[in-house]
Amino acid sequence: MPTVQISVQMFGLKSSQATRAAERFFKERRVGIQYVDLNQKPIAAGEVKRFIERFGWDGLLDKEGKAYLDAGMKYLRVGDSQLLEKVQREPKLLLLPLIRSGSQLAVGQDEAAWKLMLAAPRR
Repeated sequence: MPTVQISVQMFGLKSSQATRAAERFFKERRVGIQYVDLNQKPIAAGEVKRFIERFGWDGLLDKEGKAYLDAGMKYLRVGDSQLLEKVQREPKLLLLPLIRSGSQLAVGQDEAAWKLMLAAPRR
């Protein structure tokens, strides 16, 4: 039975320490990375929705981050579609990186989740 090469899709920013840590983690384990720099290309609405379904907005937004506080998000009440537009325009509102491997998802600097991605059986 041939082995399947593991790869991940990573959404992040080069300026994000957590994104760089994730990149280093996967490269050290020789995992292929399809990297999407959110400064170059906004994350697609469908991708964000995939993460929202799993983690909800509370698990996806970086509520301690400078961008969140500077945008006044702590006090704003906005609907899902407005929030989606905001995070597409300002990716620093998100806990980065967002990582997908098949149906598995991880948000932020979550090494335990990354290890689970690598341990998951491949089809």
